[in-house]
Amino acid sequence: MSGAGTTRMHPVVRRFVEEAGALTQSLGVGRVIGQIYAYLYLSRAPRSLADIQEALGISKGGASMGVRQLEQWGASRRVWVKGDRRDYYEADDWFGRILKNAVIDTVGKRMASCARMIEEAETMMGSGAYSETDEAFLRERIRRLRKFQQKAEKLWNQPLIRKLLER
Repeated sequence: MSGAGTTRMHPVVRRFVEEAGALTQSLGVGRVIGQIYAYLYLSRAPRSLADIQEALGISKGGASMGVRQLEQWGASRRVWVKGDRRDYYEADDWFGRILKNAVIDTVGKRMASCARMIEEAETMMGSGAYSETDEAFLRERIRRLRKFQQKAEKLWNQPLIRKLLER
Protein backbone atom coordinates (compact mmCIF):
# COMPACT_ATOMS: atom_id res chain seq x y z
CA MET A 1 0.00 0.00 0.00
CA SER A 2 0.99 3.64 -0.34
CA GLY A 3 1.96 4.11 3.30
CA ALA A 4 1.96 2.38 6.63
CA GLY A 5 -1.63 3.04 7.69
CA THR A 6 -2.41 2.59 11.37
CA THR A 7 -5.96 1.21 11.23
CA ARG A 8 -6.24 -2.52 11.79
CA MET A 9 -7.53 -4.10 8.65
CA HIS A 10 -8.64 -7.71 8.21
CA PRO A 11 -6.00 -9.56 6.13
CA VAL A 12 -8.60 -10.32 3.44
CA VAL A 13 -9.51 -6.64 3.17
CA ARG A 14 -5.83 -5.65 3.11
CA ARG A 15 -5.18 -8.13 0.29
CA PHE A 16 -8.13 -6.84 -1.76
CA VAL A 17 -7.01 -3.24 -1.19
CA GLU A 18 -3.49 -4.07 -2.38
CA GLU A 19 -4.69 -6.01 -5.42
CA ALA A 20 -7.26 -3.38 -6.41
CA GLY A 21 -4.52 -0.75 -6.23
CA ALA A 22 -2.22 -2.84 -8.42
CA LEU A 23 -5.03 -3.41 -10.92
CA THR A 24 -6.01 0.23 -11.28
CA GLN A 25 -2.36 1.24 -11.47
CA SER A 26 -1.77 -1.25 -14.29
CA LEU A 27 -4.77 0.23 -16.13
CA GLY A 28 -3.23 3.69 -15.86
CA VAL A 29 -5.86 5.05 -13.47
CA GLY A 30 -3.71 5.23 -10.34
CA ARG A 31 -3.13 2.94 -7.40
CA VAL A 32 -4.98 5.05 -4.82
CA ILE A 33 -8.27 4.95 -6.78
CA GLY A 34 -8.39 1.15 -6.58
CA GLN A 35 -7.29 1.09 -2.96
CA ILE A 36 -9.98 3.56 -1.88
CA TYR A 37 -12.70 1.73 -3.79
CA ALA A 38 -11.75 -1.66 -2.32
CA TYR A 39 -11.55 -0.18 1.18
CA LEU A 40 -14.99 1.44 0.88
CA TYR A 41 -16.51 -1.62 -0.78
CA LEU A 42 -15.33 -3.93 1.99
CA SER A 43 -16.29 -1.55 4.83
CA ARG A 44 -19.48 -2.22 6.78
CA ALA A 45 -20.04 1.46 7.53
CA PRO A 46 -19.44 4.67 5.57
CA ARG A 47 -15.93 6.08 5.94
CA SER A 48 -14.67 9.64 6.27
CA LEU A 49 -11.68 11.06 4.42
CA ALA A 50 -9.75 10.82 7.70
CA ASP A 51 -10.65 7.11 7.96
CA ILE A 52 -9.49 6.53 4.39
CA GLN A 53 -6.28 8.47 4.97
CA GLU A 54 -5.41 6.57 8.11
CA ALA A 55 -6.34 3.12 6.81
CA LEU A 56 -4.44 3.48 3.55
CA GLY A 57 -1.59 5.69 4.76
CA ILE A 58 -2.23 8.32 2.11
CA SER A 59 -2.41 12.11 2.17
CA LYS A 60 -5.62 14.05 2.67
CA GLY A 61 -5.26 15.43 -0.85
CA GLY A 62 -4.82 11.92 -2.29
CA ALA A 63 -7.87 10.66 -0.43
CA SER A 64 -9.95 13.65 -1.52
CA MET A 65 -8.95 13.41 -5.19
CA GLY A 66 -9.50 9.66 -5.21
CA VAL A 67 -12.97 9.92 -3.69
CA ARG A 68 -13.91 12.67 -6.17
CA GLN A 69 -12.81 10.49 -9.10
CA LEU A 70 -14.79 7.54 -7.73
CA GLU A 71 -17.85 9.77 -7.29
CA GLN A 72 -17.52 10.95 -10.89
CA TRP A 73 -17.63 7.33 -12.05
CA GLY A 74 -20.55 6.49 -9.76
CA ALA A 75 -18.31 4.11 -7.79
CA SER A 76 -18.81 5.90 -4.48
CA ARG A 77 -21.27 8.34 -3.01
CA ARG A 78 -21.28 10.86 -0.19
CA VAL A 79 -23.58 9.92 2.69
CA TRP A 80 -24.76 11.67 5.81
CA VAL A 81 -23.93 10.22 9.22
CA LYS A 82 -26.20 11.40 12.01
CA GLY A 83 -24.41 13.54 14.58
CA ASP A 84 -21.31 14.18 12.44
CA ARG A 85 -20.66 17.12 10.14
CA ARG A 86 -17.86 15.42 8.19
CA ASP A 87 -18.46 13.91 4.77
CA TYR A 88 -18.66 10.14 4.68
CA TYR A 89 -18.44 7.85 1.68
CA GLU A 90 -19.58 4.40 0.72
CA ALA A 91 -18.99 2.27 -2.35
CA ASP A 92 -21.58 1.54 -4.99
CA ASP A 93 -21.70 -2.06 -6.14
CA TRP A 94 -23.24 -1.59 -9.57
CA PHE A 95 -20.10 -2.82 -11.29
CA GLY A 96 -21.42 -2.49 -14.82
CA ARG A 97 -22.13 1.22 -14.42
CA ILE A 98 -18.81 1.82 -12.66
CA LEU A 99 -16.90 0.01 -15.41
CA LYS A 100 -18.83 1.81 -18.13
CA ASN A 101 -18.25 5.22 -16.55
CA ALA A 102 -14.56 4.53 -15.93
CA VAL A 103 -14.04 3.26 -19.47
CA ILE A 104 -15.92 6.18 -20.98
CA ASP A 105 -13.95 8.61 -18.83
CA THR A 106 -10.53 7.12 -19.51
CA VAL A 107 -10.54 5.07 -22.70
CA GLY A 108 -13.45 6.90 -24.32
CA LYS A 109 -11.77 10.30 -24.03
CA ARG A 110 -8.50 8.88 -25.33
CA MET A 111 -10.26 7.22 -28.27
CA ALA A 112 -11.95 10.52 -29.17
CA SER A 113 -8.61 12.31 -28.95
CA CYS A 114 -7.00 9.66 -31.15
CA ALA A 115 -9.80 10.01 -33.72
CA ARG A 116 -9.23 13.79 -33.85
CA MET A 117 -5.47 13.29 -34.22
CA ILE A 118 -5.98 10.82 -37.09
CA GLU A 119 -8.35 13.28 -38.78
CA GLU A 120 -5.77 16.07 -38.47
CA ALA A 121 -3.03 13.80 -39.81
CA GLU A 122 -5.17 12.85 -42.81
CA THR A 123 -5.77 16.50 -43.69
CA MET A 124 -2.07 17.33 -43.32
CA MET A 125 -0.99 14.68 -45.83
CA GLY A 126 0.05 15.92 -49.25
CA SER A 127 1.61 19.12 -47.98
CA GLY A 128 4.72 18.51 -50.11
CA ALA A 129 7.02 18.80 -47.10
CA TYR A 130 8.18 15.18 -47.39
CA SER A 131 9.24 12.86 -50.18
CA GLU A 132 6.62 10.85 -52.01
CA THR A 133 7.97 7.66 -50.42
CA ASP A 134 7.70 9.07 -46.88
CA GLU A 135 4.19 10.39 -47.60
CA ALA A 136 3.09 6.98 -48.91
CA PHE A 137 4.49 5.26 -45.83
CA LEU A 138 2.76 7.73 -43.48
CA ARG A 139 -0.52 7.52 -45.44
CA GLU A 140 -0.51 3.71 -45.07
CA ARG A 141 0.25 3.85 -41.33
CA ILE A 142 -2.49 6.43 -40.76
CA ARG A 143 -4.93 4.31 -42.78
CA ARG A 144 -4.16 1.33 -40.52
CA LEU A 145 -4.63 3.48 -37.40
CA ARG A 146 -7.99 4.69 -38.72
CA LYS A 147 -9.06 1.09 -39.42
CA PHE A 148 -8.12 0.02 -35.87
CA GLN A 149 -9.86 3.04 -34.35
CA GLN A 150 -13.05 2.22 -36.28
CA LYS A 151 -12.92 -1.41 -35.09
CA ALA A 152 -12.46 -0.27 -31.48
CA GLU A 153 -15.50 2.04 -31.75
CA LYS A 154 -17.54 -0.74 -33.34
CA LEU A 155 -16.58 -3.13 -30.52
CA TRP A 156 -17.54 -0.55 -27.88
CA ASN A 157 -20.98 -0.17 -29.47
CA GLN A 158 -21.72 -3.92 -29.57
CA PRO A 159 -25.08 -4.82 -27.96
CA LEU A 160 -23.41 -7.53 -25.86
CA ILE A 161 -21.02 -5.00 -24.31
CA ARG A 162 -23.91 -2.59 -23.65
CA LYS A 163 -25.97 -5.41 -22.09
CA LEU A 164 -23.09 -6.43 -19.83
CA LEU A 165 -22.86 -2.89 -18.51
CA GLU A 166 -26.57 -2.62 -17.64
CA ARG A 167 -27.83 -3.14 -14.13
